[in-house]
Amino acid sequence: MISLELLVALYVLNHTGILNPWQLPWKDIIVFLGSGGIACLLMGWGWGRQQQKWLVRGMVIAFVGVNAIAYVGAYTVTHFSSPGELSLGLPRPINSRLPTDMGLEYVTHRLPITSNEWLETWLIPAQNSSSQGTVLLFPGNGGSKGKQLLPPAKVFNELNYDTLLVDFRGVGGSSGNTTTLGFRESQDVALVVNQAKQLHLQPPLILYGVSMGTAAILQAIAQENIEPDAIILELPFARLLDAVRSRWQAINFPAFPTSELLVFWGSLQQGFNGFAHNPVTYAQQVNCPTLVLQGKQDKWTKMTEIEELLQNLRGVKELVVFPTAGHDLLVTVDQQQWKQSIEGFLQGLSH
Repeated sequence: MISLELLVALYVLNHTGILNPWQLPWKDIIVFLGSGGIACLLMGWGWGRQQQKWLVRGMVIAFVGVNAIAYVGAYTVTHFSSPGELSLGLPRPINSRLPTDMGLEYVTHRLPITSNEWLETWLIPAQNSSSQGTVLLFPGNGGSKGKQLLPPAKVFNELNYDTLLVDFRGVGGSSGNTTTLGFRESQDVALVVNQAKQLHLQPPLILYGVSMGTAAILQAIAQENIEPDAIILELPFARLLDAVRSRWQAINFPAFPTSELLVFWGSLQQGFNGFAHNPVTYAQQVNCPTLVLQGKQDKWTKMTEIEELLQNLRGVKELVVFPTAGHDLLVTVDQQQWKQSIEGFLQGLSH
């Protein structure tokens, strides 16, 4: 009966397009269920019927309990709560600083998505009237334009580029209170790029993203068919599941099956397939020049993953590694190396 119900559930998930069961980590799932079943058989060997019933009940309670915890955990990391609001979710990222705090003039634009959804952006003009182009900046998970994007925008401004700083849905001045870790955010990237003409953005258009922002950029190129002139990927990740696993491993907590359960329930709650959210695959559709910036001490992304992503990029590509940096905003770790890397890459675009 359980097997039949499982098959029906998988069919419904596949038919509705919420989740493709074939992309689940079945090898790990089979090992987990198989080892658990064998352990139950060994524990129940020689037990009486009443004891076996209690064993089954205990296993069911444990299974439901673990999934309930994973469900709440997935909800918490994909939802933001406003100050004073009593609800599950991480604190909603706000814009704690303004461009004027760094001596930069700016104009706020609100880009409509639907009648009740929008993206808020800051347009910071270049220092001189003869702009070299426009850099569109996208933050990482839990970041906002005022919290994360002002330091790199300051450097781009010094290099005489217009900059457009973007709040994804759910953070800063944009609408909403949820995140999909780069999946739905790819639509936000595409929206901004497609409105470049209305905003009178000076070409070439260069997209800059941090962590989750890199995933959104890569997916927007692969699935939303945008064509930027170049992209800069800072602290990218290769696969969402691996990114979740690395967070647990960094604190010496068992990554399996915790990571799989979080991705599974997060996918169902947000209506996308997190197991297929793989920037390393999106990278195969990228033909424009790409600069990848990575911290060598990053505990959340292995250098082998960065090299795999780099190999999949089809256009001209360059990797710059910051030897002492972890998963940190790299311009704040070594501003001189960061600026030199950016300047050299941008100068190469004009040749």
